[in-house]
Amino acid sequence: MWWGLAVESPDPAAAAAFYSKLLDWPVVHQEPGTSVLSPPQESVFVVFQFAKEYDRPVWPPVVGQQRTMMHLDVQVDDLASAVAEAESLGAELAETQPQANVRVMFDPDGHPFCLCQESG
Repeated sequence: MWWGLAVESPDPAAAAAFYSKLLDWPVVHQEPGTSVLSPPQESVFVVFQFAKEYDRPVWPPVVGQQRTMMHLDVQVDDLASAVAEAESLGAELAETQPQANVRVMFDPDGHPFCLCQESG
C-alpha cells in the first residue's frame, strides 16, 4: 500500500526541485508535466502535476479569491535558519504570521507551507 499527495503547479519540475532541496527528498520520477518526490519511506510520495490555468492561492483567505486548499507543515529545529534556507531556495515569508513558533512561507508557485518549531 502507498499514499501520496498531488500538487498542481505551472512548472512541476521546478516545484519538485524546490521541495527536493527544502526537504532533502530525491526526485524519483520525471516526465513531461509530472515530477515525483519520495521521502525515505518508499510508500509515501508527493507528485507535482502541470496545471494549465493555475491560480496562485491567497493567504490569508480573501472572499472570492482562490483559497489555499492544502499546505505542508515541516518541523524544524531552528526557525530562523529554516526560514533563511527556504528563502535562499526561492520561498517568500508571508506578511501575516499567526503563531510565534510557526512561519508561514510561500513556495515559488505561491503554495503556502509552514515551518514549525516545537514551543516550550
